[in-house]
Amino acid sequence: MSVNDPLSQPLMRVRQGKLIAGVCGGIAKWLGWDPTLVRLGYVVLTVLSVGFPGILMYIVLWILMPQEPV
Repeated sequence: MSVNDPLSQPLMRVRQGKLIAGVCGGIAKWLGWDPTLVRLGYVVLTVLSVGFPGILMYIVLWILMPQEPV
């Protein structure tokens, strides 16, 4: 992997630009994607899965993903 490859960085929740806990923002930053697209994709997948699995996964990621340093 190259130095500029976003996947070479650890997956962490973001501090700035977060809406709830920074999980979707952290995933977007890690993948090098737009956070709005990741959030919309998460909402669509959550609605299509009748809500519970998506909400449960968000809570698990909130607990397991470390927050980026100050």
